[in-house]
Amino acid sequence: MTVSCVIRENAVLTNVGQLLERRGKEFLGSAYKDPITSFSDFQKFSVSNPEVYWRAVLDEMNISFSIPPKCILQESPPGESQLSFPGGQWLPGASINPAKNCLTINSKRSLNDTVIITRDERHDDLPPHRMTLKELREEVWLVAYALQALGLEKGSAIAIDMPMNVKSVVIYLAIVLAGYVVVSIADSFAAREISTRLKISKAKAIFTQDLIIRGDKTLPLYSRIVDAGSPVAIVIPSRGSGFSMKLRSGDLSWCDFLEAVNSLKGKEFIAVEQPAEAFTNILFSSGTTGDPKAIPWTNVTPLKAAADGWCHTDIRKGDVVAWPTNLGWMMGPWLLYASLINGASMALYEGSPLGSGFAKFVQDAKVTMLGVIPSLVRSWKSTNSTAGYDWSAIRCFGSTGEASSVDECLWLMGRSHYKPIVEYCGGTEIGGGFVSGSLLQAQSLAAFSTPAMGCSLFILGDDGYPIPENVPGMGELALGPLIFGSSSTLLNADHYSVYFKGMPSWNGKLLRRHGDVFERTSRGYYRAHGRADDTMNLGGIKVSSVEIERICNGVDTNILETAAIGVPPAGGGPEQLVIAVVFKNSNNPISDIHQLRTSFNSALQKALNPLFRVSRVVPLSSLPRTASNKVMRRVLRKQLSEISRISKL
Repeated sequence: MTVSCVIRENAVLTNVGQLLERRGKEFLGSAYKDPITSFSDFQKFSVSNPEVYWRAVLDEMNISFSIPPKCILQESPPGESQLSFPGGQWLPGASINPAKNCLTINSKRSLNDTVIITRDERHDDLPPHRMTLKELREEVWLVAYALQALGLEKGSAIAIDMPMNVKSVVIYLAIVLAGYVVVSIADSFAAREISTRLKISKAKAIFTQDLIIRGDKTLPLYSRIVDAGSPVAIVIPSRGSGFSMKLRSGDLSWCDFLEAVNSLKGKEFIAVEQPAEAFTNILFSSGTTGDPKAIPWTNVTPLKAAADGWCHTDIRKGDVVAWPTNLGWMMGPWLLYASLINGASMALYEGSPLGSGFAKFVQDAKVTMLGVIPSLVRSWKSTNSTAGYDWSAIRCFGSTGEASSVDECLWLMGRSHYKPIVEYCGGTEIGGGFVSGSLLQAQSLAAFSTPAMGCSLFILGDDGYPIPENVPGMGELALGPLIFGSSSTLLNADHYSVYFKGMPSWNGKLLRRHGDVFERTSRGYYRAHGRADDTMNLGGIKVSSVEIERICNGVDTNILETAAIGVPPAGGGPEQLVIAVVFKNSNNPISDIHQLRTSFNSALQKALNPLFRVSRVVPLSSLPRTASNKVMRRVLRKQLSEISRISKL
């Protein structure tokens, strides 16, 4: 059998391939040829015929509604204000609970199927622990009963600030099952960042751990919650049943939280079904200034996440999916829904994904789809931490969060007999991806091969309007407004102003702002080129230049001002943080630039995020500015990128 025959045979076995084999002619008529030849036409069909496409995909995923929707999409009449539902309303009249859909027995899973595979890094020598659907259901039901016993009003916001492990997944599902709203907070945040998110979301309670234990290090978590002035906390001990500090009055230990309902263990909790537009999760994405944007996910958004997993990374029954992440970032809930709704197992490693322990876990759990961010791949490559481990079970990789480089893509594929990498780019406000790869298309390294299913992309030219479809070019990316599961409101900002105001129309529909610069190549692939505004992407986390500069400006009294710039390396890949510095006394600047970089790192990691790292500090006599005195960071980015390119030669 030739290589091309093997590729075609494998493509037909994918979720989309099988759907098209059965129904391709129904969807595309006489134009249908085969899953590979007709995939691009099917993607366009998913945009132009949302009613047919989304009904088919929801059926494929066995999504159940207590009240079915009146239709898939109810578009806004021409001229109607887009303040409520930009472009239209998805699944109007439906009532659903996405957590229930994760726990339901259907053709994709039985009670004895494994749904979570986990291992603590302190026990790398032991077999991974496996949890069945029956065990998961009973734990989720019990926590849902305990939540109900707190007496909170339905729809109340309840925060989770924990590593992504079995307990945090159980808590997440229980909150949604019981009709409350999850507030996602990353476990790396400082107290100030936690406090901001709790206030914006008006959280009534928070789940946390006492400590995070990583090797010989213990990182405080509960004490940060206390410093943040949190509402009532339910605290999980990290070592046995003891705590590192006395709990506040009113806070509950995990044991005490469950004690009142232990008699209900094993009794099914009846899911609270709510309208499609009801909130299920509040996540946060940095704006260009000030507080982070609070983005509510509705009951539709989890279905978008699951559908992307079904279509683009081909997650299906029997798969084992690992993607090092956290419930504080959108890929945490994405992983939960994309795995469980599609009948796969989540593989959760409690420890650092940087070392050989994680590589061994991937081997022992027999991971079939491994998700990464490129900076993680770079670390594996530089330390050779994957050497000696068998990753042959992997069918494909997923990569998101930042731009990839060709060299690192090749290296990663080599760990698994050159299985494909599906590049995937989206946003918290989308609930998934807007551009992706597909196993039914030839992939170009570090590039995207298709708009995501149901999405349309537009690259804006210098005149602010879309360049013609299929014409190569580069510019700011805009999206079609009708994206299944995407946001229609923000808790602390005007959604219309953020995403639609001032955008051009296309075929009578106002386009949606995204803000990345994208290139469409002559071969029809897409490449990402960073942010068009002053927000940068560091290690998969979008962050405002202004926030970084505010902290750096206070590091030394001789600093007049700074500019934080995300600069891609000369060879391609994720942005690196460069700080341009202007000193008050240009004749007597700080002589030790290396020490200044260390001070910047310390301040940023303490006050903003421990994952941020300054790559380079560049002293300047002044910053380039506009006539209105705004710093021209794009000019600086271009200058610093050119310096980086020349130094590489």
